[in-house]
Amino acid sequence: MALVVQKYGGSSVADASCIKRVAQRIVATKKAGNSVVVIVSAMGDTTDELLDLAEQVSPLPPGRELDMLLTSGERISMALLAMAIANLGHEARSFTGSQAGVITDSTHGKARIIDVTPSRIQEAIDQGHIAIVAGFQGVSQDTKDITTLGRGGSDTTAVALAAALNADVCEIYTDVDGIFTADPRIVPAARQIPRISYDEMMEMAACGAKILHLRCVEYARRFNLPIHVRSSFSTKEGTWVVSDPYTEGTEMEQPIISGVAHDRSEAKITVVGVPDKVGEAATIFKTLADAEINIDMIVQNVSAAATGRTDISFTLPTADSQTALASLKKIQPRIGFESLLFDDQIGKVSLIGAGMRSHPGVTATFFAALADAGVNIEMISTSEIRISVIVEQEGVDAAVAAAHRAFDLDADQVEAVVYGGSGR
Repeated sequence: MALVVQKYGGSSVADASCIKRVAQRIVATKKAGNSVVVIVSAMGDTTDELLDLAEQVSPLPPGRELDMLLTSGERISMALLAMAIANLGHEARSFTGSQAGVITDSTHGKARIIDVTPSRIQEAIDQGHIAIVAGFQGVSQDTKDITTLGRGGSDTTAVALAAALNADVCEIYTDVDGIFTADPRIVPAARQIPRISYDEMMEMAACGAKILHLRCVEYARRFNLPIHVRSSFSTKEGTWVVSDPYTEGTEMEQPIISGVAHDRSEAKITVVGVPDKVGEAATIFKTLADAEINIDMIVQNVSAAATGRTDISFTLPTADSQTALASLKKIQPRIGFESLLFDDQIGKVSLIGAGMRSHPGVTATFFAALADAGVNIEMISTSEIRISVIVEQEGVDAAVAAAHRAFDLDADQVEAVVYGGSGR
Protein backbone atom coordinates (compact mmCIF):
# COMPACT_ATOMS: atom_id res chain seq x y z
CA MET A 1 0.00 0.00 0.00
CA ALA A 2 1.39 3.38 -1.05
CA LEU A 3 1.04 6.73 0.72
CA VAL A 4 -0.04 9.30 -1.86
CA VAL A 5 -0.11 13.05 -1.19
CA GLN A 6 -2.31 15.01 -3.60
CA LYS A 7 -2.54 18.78 -4.00
CA TYR A 8 -5.42 20.49 -5.79
CA GLY A 9 -5.14 24.10 -6.93
CA GLY A 10 -7.81 26.78 -6.92
CA SER A 11 -9.11 26.05 -10.41
CA SER A 12 -9.52 22.37 -9.49
CA VAL A 13 -11.86 23.26 -6.59
CA ALA A 14 -13.37 26.39 -8.13
CA ASP A 15 -17.01 25.49 -7.44
CA ALA A 16 -19.25 22.77 -6.00
CA SER A 17 -19.18 20.60 -9.13
CA CYS A 18 -15.36 20.79 -9.26
CA ILE A 19 -15.15 19.82 -5.60
CA LYS A 20 -17.40 16.80 -6.22
CA ARG A 21 -15.21 15.72 -9.16
CA VAL A 22 -12.05 16.05 -7.04
CA ALA A 23 -13.70 14.03 -4.26
CA GLN A 24 -14.38 11.21 -6.72
CA ARG A 25 -10.73 11.18 -7.82
CA ILE A 26 -9.56 11.08 -4.21
CA VAL A 27 -11.92 8.24 -3.33
CA ALA A 28 -10.78 6.29 -6.42
CA THR A 29 -7.17 6.63 -5.21
CA LYS A 30 -8.24 5.39 -1.78
CA LYS A 31 -10.17 2.44 -3.25
CA ALA A 32 -7.04 1.46 -5.19
CA GLY A 33 -5.49 0.55 -1.84
CA ASN A 34 -3.57 3.74 -1.09
CA SER A 35 -3.45 5.94 1.97
CA VAL A 36 -4.32 9.47 0.87
CA VAL A 37 -3.44 12.93 2.20
CA VAL A 38 -4.88 15.90 0.31
CA ILE A 39 -3.77 19.56 0.31
CA VAL A 40 -6.18 22.13 -1.09
CA SER A 41 -5.96 25.73 -2.20
CA ALA A 42 -8.73 28.30 -1.85
CA MET A 43 -11.60 28.03 -4.34
CA GLY A 44 -11.01 29.78 -7.67
CA ASP A 45 -10.07 33.45 -7.17
CA THR A 46 -11.01 33.55 -3.48
CA THR A 47 -7.58 34.71 -2.32
CA ASP A 48 -7.57 37.60 -4.80
CA GLU A 49 -11.09 38.56 -3.73
CA LEU A 50 -10.06 38.56 -0.07
CA LEU A 51 -7.04 40.74 -0.89
CA ASP A 52 -9.29 43.19 -2.73
CA LEU A 53 -11.64 43.27 0.25
CA ALA A 54 -8.75 43.96 2.63
CA GLU A 55 -7.53 46.84 0.45
CA GLN A 56 -11.01 48.37 0.48
CA VAL A 57 -10.95 48.36 4.28
CA SER A 58 -7.31 49.40 4.77
CA PRO A 59 -4.63 50.59 2.32
CA LEU A 60 -1.97 48.92 4.49
CA PRO A 61 -3.52 46.05 6.47
CA PRO A 62 -1.45 44.62 9.36
CA GLY A 63 0.35 41.47 8.25
CA ARG A 64 -0.97 39.37 11.12
CA GLU A 65 -4.59 40.20 10.37
CA LEU A 66 -4.14 39.81 6.63
CA ASP A 67 -2.84 36.28 7.18
CA MET A 68 -5.83 35.52 9.40
CA LEU A 69 -8.12 36.69 6.59
CA LEU A 70 -6.38 34.93 3.69
CA THR A 71 -6.18 31.53 5.39
CA SER A 72 -9.97 31.39 5.57
CA GLY A 73 -10.14 30.54 1.85
CA GLU A 74 -8.36 27.21 2.28
CA ARG A 75 -10.42 26.35 5.35
CA ILE A 76 -13.58 26.69 3.26
CA SER A 77 -12.14 24.38 0.58
CA MET A 78 -10.99 21.69 2.98
CA ALA A 79 -14.33 21.52 4.83
CA LEU A 80 -16.39 21.35 1.64
CA LEU A 81 -14.13 18.65 0.20
CA ALA A 82 -14.41 16.59 3.39
CA MET A 83 -18.20 16.84 3.11
CA ALA A 84 -18.13 15.71 -0.53
CA ILE A 85 -15.94 12.71 0.35
CA ALA A 86 -18.28 11.78 3.21
CA ASN A 87 -21.15 11.84 0.73
CA LEU A 88 -19.29 9.13 -1.24
CA GLY A 89 -19.15 6.88 1.81
CA HIS A 90 -15.59 7.57 3.02
CA GLU A 91 -14.53 9.43 6.14
CA ALA A 92 -12.29 12.45 5.70
CA ARG A 93 -10.84 14.73 8.37
CA SER A 94 -9.91 18.30 7.59
CA PHE A 95 -7.00 20.12 9.27
CA THR A 96 -5.68 23.65 9.19
CA GLY A 97 -1.98 24.15 8.57
CA SER A 98 -1.29 24.56 12.29
CA GLN A 99 -3.30 21.44 13.15
CA ALA A 100 -1.30 19.54 10.53
CA GLY A 101 1.94 20.56 12.27
CA VAL A 102 3.31 23.00 9.67
CA ILE A 103 5.72 25.13 11.73
CA THR A 104 7.06 28.35 10.16
CA ASP A 105 9.08 31.43 11.00
CA SER A 106 7.18 34.57 12.00
CA THR A 107 7.32 36.47 8.67
CA HIS A 108 3.74 37.25 7.74
CA GLY A 109 2.83 36.96 4.06
CA LYS A 110 5.88 34.93 3.02
CA ALA A 111 6.78 32.65 5.92
CA ARG A 112 9.20 29.79 5.45
CA ILE A 113 8.60 26.29 6.80
CA ILE A 114 10.94 25.40 9.66
CA ASP A 115 9.57 21.98 10.54
CA VAL A 116 6.60 19.68 9.95
CA THR A 117 5.28 17.53 12.83
CA PRO A 118 2.31 15.72 11.27
CA SER A 119 1.27 13.56 14.24
CA ARG A 120 -2.46 14.26 13.77
CA ILE A 121 -2.21 13.53 10.05
CA GLN A 122 -0.44 10.24 10.74
CA GLU A 123 -3.10 9.35 13.29
CA ALA A 124 -5.84 9.94 10.70
CA ILE A 125 -3.97 7.79 8.17
CA ASP A 126 -3.52 4.99 10.71
CA GLN A 127 -7.26 4.99 11.33
CA GLY A 128 -7.94 4.60 7.62
CA HIS A 129 -9.24 8.12 7.09
CA ILE A 130 -8.48 10.55 4.27
CA ALA A 131 -6.65 13.58 5.69
CA ILE A 132 -7.37 16.95 4.07
CA VAL A 133 -5.02 19.84 4.87
CA ALA A 134 -5.43 23.55 4.17
CA GLY A 135 -2.48 24.62 2.02
CA PHE A 136 -0.55 27.89 2.00
CA GLN A 137 -0.51 28.26 5.81
CA GLY A 138 1.21 27.30 9.04
CA VAL A 139 1.83 28.55 12.55
CA SER A 140 4.77 30.63 13.76
CA GLN A 141 7.20 28.80 16.01
CA ASP A 142 7.83 31.96 18.05
CA THR A 143 4.55 33.91 18.20
CA LYS A 144 2.09 31.01 17.63
CA ASP A 145 0.29 33.27 15.13
CA ILE A 146 -1.18 31.97 11.88
CA THR A 147 1.16 32.61 8.92
CA THR A 148 0.93 32.26 5.14
CA LEU A 149 3.67 30.95 2.85
CA GLY A 150 3.21 33.36 -0.06
CA ARG A 151 1.36 32.85 -3.31
CA GLY A 152 1.64 29.28 -4.54
CA GLY A 153 2.49 28.12 -1.03
CA SER A 154 0.06 25.18 -1.22
CA ASP A 155 2.61 23.43 -3.47
CA THR A 156 5.21 23.83 -0.72
CA THR A 157 2.76 22.59 1.93
CA ALA A 158 2.13 19.47 -0.15
CA VAL A 159 5.79 18.57 -0.70
CA ALA A 160 6.79 19.38 2.89
CA LEU A 161 4.03 17.15 4.27
CA ALA A 162 4.86 14.41 1.77
CA ALA A 163 8.50 14.48 2.88
CA ALA A 164 7.57 14.45 6.58
CA LEU A 165 5.22 11.50 6.05
CA ASN A 166 7.71 9.59 3.85
CA ALA A 167 5.13 9.51 1.08
CA ASP A 168 5.79 7.53 -2.08
CA VAL A 169 4.79 10.38 -4.38
CA CYS A 170 3.42 13.92 -4.28
CA GLU A 171 0.81 14.55 -6.98
CA ILE A 172 0.22 18.20 -7.93
CA TYR A 173 -3.12 18.61 -9.73
CA THR A 174 -3.63 21.73 -11.84
CA ASP A 175 -5.59 22.90 -14.90
CA VAL A 176 -3.18 21.71 -17.60
CA ASP A 177 -2.03 18.18 -18.47
CA GLY A 178 1.47 18.56 -17.06
CA ILE A 179 4.55 20.73 -17.55
CA PHE A 180 4.93 22.17 -21.04
CA THR A 181 7.78 23.62 -23.06
CA ALA A 182 6.08 27.04 -22.71
CA ASP A 183 2.89 28.51 -21.29
CA PRO A 184 0.10 27.02 -23.47
CA ARG A 185 -1.79 30.30 -23.11
CA ILE A 186 0.95 32.00 -25.15
CA VAL A 187 2.17 29.08 -27.26
CA PRO A 188 -0.75 26.74 -28.08
CA ALA A 189 1.69 24.41 -29.85
CA ALA A 190 3.73 23.88 -26.66
CA ARG A 191 4.71 20.23 -26.06
CA GLN A 192 4.17 18.36 -22.83
CA ILE A 193 7.38 17.28 -21.10
CA PRO A 194 7.10 13.64 -19.86
CA ARG A 195 9.96 13.90 -17.33
CA ILE A 196 12.11 16.80 -16.14
CA SER A 197 14.91 17.17 -13.59
CA TYR A 198 14.65 19.06 -10.31
CA ASP A 199 17.33 21.52 -11.47
CA GLU A 200 15.54 22.34 -14.72
CA MET A 201 12.21 22.67 -12.94
CA MET A 202 13.73 24.96 -10.33
CA GLU A 203 15.06 27.24 -13.06
CA MET A 204 11.68 27.24 -14.81
CA ALA A 205 9.85 28.06 -11.57
CA ALA A 206 12.32 30.83 -10.72
CA CYS A 207 11.89 32.27 -14.20
CA GLY A 208 8.12 32.57 -14.00
CA ALA A 209 6.65 29.17 -14.91
CA LYS A 210 3.64 29.09 -12.59
CA ILE A 211 2.99 25.37 -12.79
CA LEU A 212 5.06 24.68 -9.64
CA HIS A 213 6.23 26.88 -6.79
CA LEU A 214 10.02 27.27 -6.53
CA ARG A 215 10.27 26.35 -2.87
CA CYS A 216 8.26 23.17 -3.39
CA VAL A 217 10.78 21.98 -6.01
CA GLU A 218 13.67 22.86 -3.68
CA TYR A 219 12.03 20.81 -0.94
CA ALA A 220 11.43 17.86 -3.28
CA ARG A 221 15.05 17.87 -4.46
CA ARG A 222 16.33 17.97 -0.88
CA PHE A 223 14.34 14.85 0.04
CA ASN A 224 14.50 13.21 -3.43
CA LEU A 225 10.70 13.11 -3.50
CA PRO A 226 9.11 12.50 -6.93
CA ILE A 227 6.54 15.11 -7.98
CA HIS A 228 3.83 14.07 -10.41
CA VAL A 229 2.18 17.06 -12.12
CA ARG A 230 -1.23 16.18 -13.58
CA SER A 231 -4.55 17.73 -14.56
CA SER A 232 -7.57 17.30 -12.32
CA PHE A 233 -9.71 17.66 -15.45
CA SER A 234 -8.30 14.64 -17.35
CA THR A 235 -6.70 11.23 -16.80
CA LYS A 236 -3.54 11.87 -18.85
CA GLU A 237 -0.19 10.76 -17.48
CA GLY A 238 1.20 14.24 -16.82
CA THR A 239 4.84 15.08 -16.01
CA TRP A 240 7.26 13.55 -13.50
CA VAL A 241 9.81 15.79 -11.76
CA VAL A 242 12.69 13.57 -10.59
CA SER A 243 16.41 13.69 -9.89
CA ASP A 244 17.62 12.33 -13.25
CA PRO A 245 14.88 11.88 -15.86
CA TYR A 246 17.27 10.69 -18.55
CA THR A 247 18.65 7.61 -16.81
CA GLU A 248 15.81 6.35 -14.61
CA GLY A 249 14.57 3.51 -16.80
CA THR A 250 13.68 5.66 -19.79
CA GLU A 251 14.97 5.82 -23.34
CA MET A 252 14.72 9.60 -23.46
CA GLU A 253 17.59 11.60 -24.87
CA GLN A 254 18.41 14.77 -22.99
CA PRO A 255 17.07 17.75 -24.99
CA ILE A 256 19.16 20.86 -25.59
CA ILE A 257 16.34 23.09 -24.36
CA SER A 258 13.60 21.83 -22.04
CA GLY A 259 11.42 24.91 -22.17
CA VAL A 260 10.88 28.65 -22.44
CA ALA A 261 9.60 30.47 -19.34
CA HIS A 262 8.46 34.06 -18.91
CA ASP A 263 7.69 36.41 -16.03
CA ARG A 264 5.79 39.70 -16.11
CA SER A 265 5.88 40.28 -12.36
CA GLU A 266 9.27 42.02 -12.18
CA ALA A 267 10.36 45.65 -12.30
CA LYS A 268 13.73 47.29 -12.95
CA ILE A 269 15.44 49.90 -10.79
CA THR A 270 18.56 51.77 -11.93
CA VAL A 271 20.73 53.55 -9.38
CA VAL A 272 22.25 56.35 -11.46
CA GLY A 273 25.66 57.88 -10.80
CA VAL A 274 27.02 55.64 -8.06
CA PRO A 275 30.54 56.71 -6.98
CA ASP A 276 33.01 54.07 -8.16
CA LYS A 277 34.39 53.29 -4.70
CA VAL A 278 34.89 50.07 -2.79
CA GLY A 279 31.84 49.05 -0.77
CA GLU A 280 29.17 51.20 -2.40
CA ALA A 281 27.47 48.30 -4.20
CA ALA A 282 27.64 46.28 -0.98
CA THR A 283 25.86 49.07 0.89
CA ILE A 284 23.10 49.25 -1.74
CA PHE A 285 22.36 45.54 -1.73
CA LYS A 286 22.73 45.21 2.06
CA THR A 287 20.03 47.89 2.37
CA LEU A 288 17.75 45.90 0.08
CA ALA A 289 18.49 42.66 1.94
CA ASP A 290 17.60 44.33 5.26
CA ALA A 291 14.26 45.26 3.68
CA GLU A 292 13.77 41.52 2.84
CA ILE A 293 13.76 42.17 -0.91
CA ASN A 294 14.94 39.44 -3.27
CA ILE A 295 17.02 40.67 -6.20
CA ASP A 296 17.02 38.77 -9.48
CA MET A 297 19.25 40.15 -12.27
CA ILE A 298 22.02 42.73 -11.76
CA VAL A 299 24.00 44.74 -14.32
CA GLN A 300 26.70 47.30 -13.47
CA ASN A 301 28.02 49.52 -16.21
CA VAL A 302 31.70 50.34 -16.69
CA SER A 303 32.65 53.42 -14.71
CA ALA A 304 32.86 56.60 -16.81
CA ALA A 305 36.43 57.90 -16.80
CA ALA A 306 35.33 61.54 -16.75
CA THR A 307 33.05 61.30 -13.72
CA GLY A 308 34.26 58.24 -11.84
CA ARG A 309 30.65 57.13 -11.50
CA THR A 310 28.67 54.13 -12.71
CA ASP A 311 25.06 52.94 -12.99
CA ILE A 312 23.74 49.79 -11.31
CA SER A 313 20.53 48.22 -12.61
CA PHE A 314 18.68 45.30 -11.03
CA THR A 315 15.32 43.57 -11.23
CA LEU A 316 13.02 42.64 -8.36
CA PRO A 317 9.38 41.68 -7.77
CA THR A 318 7.12 44.59 -8.71
CA ALA A 319 5.28 44.17 -5.40
CA ASP A 320 8.52 45.06 -3.55
CA SER A 321 9.48 48.02 -5.76
CA GLN A 322 8.08 50.84 -3.61
CA THR A 323 9.74 49.45 -0.50
CA ALA A 324 13.03 49.20 -2.41
CA LEU A 325 12.80 52.77 -3.71
CA ALA A 326 12.03 54.13 -0.23
CA SER A 327 14.94 52.20 1.29
CA LEU A 328 17.38 53.42 -1.36
CA LYS A 329 16.29 57.06 -1.00
CA LYS A 330 17.18 56.88 2.69
CA ILE A 331 20.82 56.03 1.90
CA GLN A 332 21.17 58.46 -1.02
CA PRO A 333 22.85 61.18 1.09
CA ARG A 334 25.35 58.68 2.49
CA ILE A 335 26.30 57.11 -0.85
CA GLY A 336 25.86 60.18 -3.00
CA PHE A 337 24.32 58.59 -6.08
CA GLU A 338 22.51 60.96 -8.42
CA SER A 339 19.02 59.51 -8.91
CA LEU A 340 16.80 56.43 -9.17
CA LEU A 341 15.03 55.23 -12.32
CA PHE A 342 12.07 52.86 -12.18
CA ASP A 343 10.51 50.75 -14.94
CA ASP A 344 7.69 48.27 -14.33
CA GLN A 345 6.90 47.71 -18.02
CA ILE A 346 9.39 44.88 -18.47
CA GLY A 347 9.25 41.11 -18.75
CA LYS A 348 11.75 38.28 -18.38
CA VAL A 349 12.11 35.53 -20.98
CA SER A 350 14.28 32.51 -20.18
CA LEU A 351 15.63 29.45 -21.97
CA ILE A 352 16.09 26.44 -19.68
CA GLY A 353 17.82 23.18 -20.52
CA ALA A 354 20.55 21.00 -19.03
CA GLY A 355 21.56 20.09 -22.58
CA MET A 356 22.86 23.57 -23.36
CA ARG A 357 25.98 22.81 -21.32
CA SER A 358 27.31 20.65 -24.15
CA HIS A 359 25.85 22.50 -27.17
CA PRO A 360 27.58 25.68 -28.38
CA GLY A 361 25.55 28.28 -30.24
CA VAL A 362 22.47 28.28 -28.00
CA THR A 363 22.94 31.95 -27.05
CA ALA A 364 23.45 32.99 -30.67
CA THR A 365 20.30 31.16 -31.79
CA PHE A 366 18.28 32.67 -28.95
CA PHE A 367 19.40 36.25 -29.61
CA ALA A 368 18.93 35.88 -33.36
CA ALA A 369 15.36 34.66 -32.82
CA LEU A 370 14.57 37.69 -30.66
CA ALA A 371 16.13 40.04 -33.20
CA ASP A 372 14.08 38.51 -36.02
CA ALA A 373 10.95 39.04 -33.89
CA GLY A 374 11.89 42.70 -33.38
CA VAL A 375 12.42 42.30 -29.63
CA ASN A 376 15.15 44.41 -28.00
CA ILE A 377 17.20 42.99 -25.10
CA GLU A 378 17.75 45.25 -22.07
CA MET A 379 19.56 42.91 -19.64
CA ILE A 380 21.12 39.44 -19.79
CA SER A 381 21.75 36.84 -17.08
CA THR A 382 22.96 33.25 -17.35
CA SER A 383 23.52 30.12 -15.32
CA GLU A 384 24.86 26.72 -16.35
CA ILE A 385 21.44 25.64 -17.62
CA ARG A 386 19.63 28.96 -18.19
CA ILE A 387 19.77 32.15 -20.27
CA SER A 388 17.45 34.98 -19.20
CA VAL A 389 16.83 38.33 -20.86
CA ILE A 390 14.81 41.39 -19.88
CA VAL A 391 12.68 42.85 -22.66
CA GLU A 392 9.84 45.36 -22.93
CA GLN A 393 6.66 43.89 -21.51
CA GLU A 394 4.76 44.23 -24.78
CA GLY A 395 7.40 42.07 -26.49
CA VAL A 396 7.19 39.11 -24.07
CA ASP A 397 4.68 37.03 -26.05
CA ALA A 398 6.57 37.51 -29.30
CA ALA A 399 9.88 36.64 -27.63
CA VAL A 400 8.50 33.43 -26.08
CA ALA A 401 6.94 32.29 -29.36
CA ALA A 402 10.10 33.12 -31.37
CA ALA A 403 12.41 31.25 -28.96
CA HIS A 404 10.06 28.28 -28.89
CA ARG A 405 10.13 28.01 -32.69
CA ALA A 406 13.88 28.59 -32.93
CA PHE A 407 14.61 25.50 -30.84
CA ASP A 408 12.01 23.30 -32.58
CA LEU A 409 9.88 22.94 -29.46
CA ASP A 410 6.51 23.27 -31.22
CA ALA A 411 4.40 20.12 -31.09
CA ASP A 412 3.50 18.35 -34.34
CA GLN A 413 0.10 17.19 -33.15
CA VAL A 414 -2.67 18.39 -30.85
CA GLU A 415 -2.52 21.82 -29.25
CA ALA A 416 -2.15 22.02 -25.47
CA VAL A 417 -5.41 22.28 -23.55
CA VAL A 418 -5.94 24.74 -20.70
CA TYR A 419 -8.96 23.52 -18.76
CA GLY A 420 -9.52 26.59 -16.58
CA GLY A 421 -8.13 29.08 -14.10
CA SER A 422 -4.96 31.11 -14.06
CA GLY A 423 -2.53 28.22 -14.33
CA ARG A 424 -1.75 27.27 -10.72
